[in-house]
Amino acid sequence: MHVVITGASRGIGKEMTKQLRDAGHEVTATSRDHSADTRLDVTDPGQQARFAAQLKGRPVDLLVCNAGVYIDKGTTFDEYSAEIWSKSLATNVTGVFLTVQALMPNLKIAETPKIALMSSQMASHTRAPGGSYAYRASKAAVLNLGRNLASDLRPDGIAVGIYHPGWVRTDMGGDEGDISVQDSAAGLIDEFDLLSVETTGCFHTWDGRIHPY
Repeated sequence: MHVVITGASRGIGKEMTKQLRDAGHEVTATSRDHSADTRLDVTDPGQQARFAAQLKGRPVDLLVCNAGVYIDKGTTFDEYSAEIWSKSLATNVTGVFLTVQALMPNLKIAETPKIALMSSQMASHTRAPGGSYAYRASKAAVLNLGRNLASDLRPDGIAVGIYHPGWVRTDMGGDEGDISVQDSAAGLIDEFDLLSVETTGCFHTWDGRIHPY
């Protein structure tokens, strides 16, 4: 299986890359810097085009859109700026769409193609305690994007899953997270294995629970 993972320089993306490779899969890992196999700023259409050209003619069995930012963690209401909003949405939403768009030809030539989008429980309307406005809104947009992609891509046999990776002890999640990055990555990989056209559009947690929208 050939897997493409964005945002693989650290945290969950890096650990998923390791676990999938240990299991014998081919993984193309990307990051904004040179710390992964391929440099890819998901917000840059030019880099997306070059990345797609590098993979031309190669099936992508699983695309994991993991790249994301949490710029407004701890930001107070008065501290919000247009830049916080634009950067959050550019990476967390536009970057996801551009990646899927760029690699659609590769997905369509795979036998059982799948797309996994990293959202968050913070995207759910059932969890609205306030704050983190840009992050919550961007992850809610990813959830909406995934649901609509699932509808559009079902006729092509491409399954789309949306996932909450858990509150993970990473640079983004902080030291107080509930689970280790190893457990999150392993659970997500199990969820990707179970994803199919029959379950396309699902919003699941890393440990297999159905999360309310």
